[in-house]
Amino acid sequence: MKVCVVGASGFVGGELLRLLLQHSGVEVVCATSRKFKGEYVYRIHPNLRGVTQLKFVEPSIDAALKADVVFLALPHGESVKWVPKLYESGAAVFDLSADFRLKDPNAYVQWYKWPQPHPYPDLLQKAVYGQPELHRHELPGAKLVAVPGCMATASILMLAPLAKYGVIGNTPPVVDAKIGSSGAGAEGSIVDLHSFRTYVVRPYEPVHHRHIAEIEQELSLLAGRPVKVAFTPHAVDIVRGIFTTGHVYTDKTPTEADMWKYYRSMYSDSKFIRLVKDRLGVSRYPNVKYILGSNYVDIGFEIDPRLGRVVTFAAIDNLVRGAAGQAVQAFNIAMGFPEDEGLRTIPIAPI
Repeated sequence: MKVCVVGASGFVGGELLRLLLQHSGVEVVCATSRKFKGEYVYRIHPNLRGVTQLKFVEPSIDAALKADVVFLALPHGESVKWVPKLYESGAAVFDLSADFRLKDPNAYVQWYKWPQPHPYPDLLQKAVYGQPELHRHELPGAKLVAVPGCMATASILMLAPLAKYGVIGNTPPVVDAKIGSSGAGAEGSIVDLHSFRTYVVRPYEPVHHRHIAEIEQELSLLAGRPVKVAFTPHAVDIVRGIFTTGHVYTDKTPTEADMWKYYRSMYSDSKFIRLVKDRLGVSRYPNVKYILGSNYVDIGFEIDPRLGRVVTFAAIDNLVRGAAGQAVQAFNIAMGFPEDEGLRTIPIAPI
């Protein structure tokens, strides 16, 4: 299949190219960048030197429609300008921005500060939320896929079984998230420069982070009732990776056997969920060190019967499973490829 990556010069765009260039069923025919148009891709993404001779082209609908499938790696608020025309023209669209993730048009006013509700509520309903473990059966043949946010992905996947099987009660779960500097993108703010980021554990948007909307949307669907979540992210001194810790207070504390049953029942058919709760070895709970560069999600848990608390953990690579890898995984299911095609990278260690 011919594919185009729009916004290909950023971190996520570069990861899309890295993965798609290894995909046996794909030909990358277009990589756009307004800033670097005419330049070889490998001069901006040096890891792709010798892999491709593609040059960046000016972003345009016409350029994108030379492909069967378009991956949009654009800033929030930009994809909404592209998706209706691409969708109408018959291309399959995988959007890595937040512009089509939320089903409620008014949520964009509350969480993304849009001046008015989403202008395409019909497309919001047609868009498939592209988290394969939760929406696998909606993906085959999908023409518009909204790829989930990075911290939302880790948070949802570690809490989803607890929502589905009634462990989450009336007390909102508390999620603490830590993310590497690449989460700010290739053109992050001054506080993401090395001199500001090194030795840092810095909270930001501690009570109203936009990923809350996705987390609550998906957990509520699983629970069959509204679920609220307290969520606070932290910028930390790593380049890649997200680590989330969830605290779920419950009236009926599950046993360890219950927890294994919940997670295995929900994720038994997933190629990329790894359950990590070991009594031996060098990594007894999830750790971002051991998923870097891969599409894996490492999930673990512990039970605190004294407080009626279940502690959950998840580790992902924010650029792979949190963005480009999840997009390719959803693409594979939608288009009938093996789910792990282009995604068979084993994490490297030591690193």
